[in-house]
Amino acid sequence: MNSPTAIPLDAAPAPSLRAYWELLKPRVTLLVVLTTLATGYMAAVQTPSWAWYGALALGTALLAGGTAALNQRWERESDARMRRTAGRPLPTRRVTPQSAEWFGLALALLGLAILWRELNALTALLGLMTSVLYLLAYTPLKKRSPLSTLVGAFPGAGPVLMGWAAAAGHLSEVAWALFTLQFLWQFPHFLAIAWLYREDYERAGICMLPVVDLEARETGLQMLLYTLALIPVSLLPSILGLDGRYYFWLALALGCGLLAIAARAAWRRSRAASRALLRASVIYLPLIFLAMIVDKWR
Repeated sequence: MNSPTAIPLDAAPAPSLRAYWELLKPRVTLLVVLTTLATGYMAAVQTPSWAWYGALALGTALLAGGTAALNQRWERESDARMRRTAGRPLPTRRVTPQSAEWFGLALALLGLAILWRELNALTALLGLMTSVLYLLAYTPLKKRSPLSTLVGAFPGAGPVLMGWAAAAGHLSEVAWALFTLQFLWQFPHFLAIAWLYREDYERAGICMLPVVDLEARETGLQMLLYTLALIPVSLLPSILGLDGRYYFWLALALGCGLLAIAARAAWRRSRAASRALLRASVIYLPLIFLAMIVDKWR
């Protein structure tokens, strides 16, 4: 059943630069770029040059934006059925599926080339693996199983490894600790989104956990357990020697605060509580990385 705002997907679009900009999912792409830059800064022994930061930001942005465009090309029918995505460029016919595919592929390949040439092969390889896992594993699994959230968390944390590899040329214990931190953070974040938009996901045939977990008991339990696991993992950078005592106590406080909000969402299982958890998770992640950066800078 199509959304009332959806338009036949095979009709000819009106060319629009804004539509191609929207294909990049600019807010998500910006978060990916900032995460990569932050971990690159923390991994660097010496402060990198502006040219280095520019190459990492540009390569990551092109790869992330191209992947987002390809994702929308392949999910255009699902997007057309969901109220929150029916206004995207493909459902509204502002871009054809073929144009979105070529656009996304060109950007992704250009981003990989920049990462390879200007940084190193490991960064490009990690970027390629992140994109492939997102498009070929997470995207099709969304219509088959709630396990898609678990699978999608791997490419979701990929930018952390990319930033570290760009600066260090290898992956250390600290890199994997940061990867695990971002991996775990995604569960309370995306489960809160899935709870808020579960009717939309059900309409599109996407098997997010809140769609099949009608009483939201399993959803609430997972929100709580993943947030609880996030607390000790967030302390690992200090234990492994990356950050100082200020980061340790701030990470502990932020983790306990997020846990309290997740426990409330798990107990109440309401839209208001889930929205509060979503907002808290959006605040938590940048503050954690900012604390790491400030501690290193000091």
